[in-house]
Amino acid sequence: MNLLRILLHRSIALLRSQSASLILLVFATLCVPATAEQADRILVLKSERKMVLYSGKTVLRTYKVALGSDPTGQKNRQGDHRTPEGRYVIDSRHANSRFYRALHISYPNAEDRAHAAKLGVSPGGDIMIHGLPNRFGWIGSKHLLRDWTDGCIAVTDQEIEEIWKLVPIGTAVEIKP
Repeated sequence: MNLLRILLHRSIALLRSQSASLILLVFATLCVPATAEQADRILVLKSERKMVLYSGKTVLRTYKVALGSDPTGQKNRQGDHRTPEGRYVIDSRHANSRFYRALHISYPNAEDRAHAAKLGVSPGGDIMIHGLPNRFGWIGSKHLLRDWTDGCIAVTDQEIEEIWKLVPIGTAVEIKP
């Protein structure tokens, strides 16, 4: 009988502690701030060397960017060092690339492939929003002194770290002249 009483008391104590844990968990969840803001659209203005992250109509962040080393005009073919223009989406994330973090843009789209086919060339690919080349993060914003990518959109390592947190896969990207 003593053993039964001990087991009963321990069971009640365990239930009380689990109930208390559940109540604390619910309370903690209610006290945690809402999920971090997320971008649903990225606008790149090539002529201004500017990238804007939006959530609805709200501007979340604005960044100065470096573009392809021949930035004027639409990307026509692989190797032309131009940043494409058009509508795309972020379709993958690369934590371990040649650059400090990279968000892959869905270039080429159907229109880009058709345009390249008319010219008889490959449209290229691997267009990304990325940080600086690995081991060159110390350059920081000095990378903006000239356009230097092969057609990508470059920001500092600190900026891509912030962008990485704000931009999920599937985010719309519009790149304008």
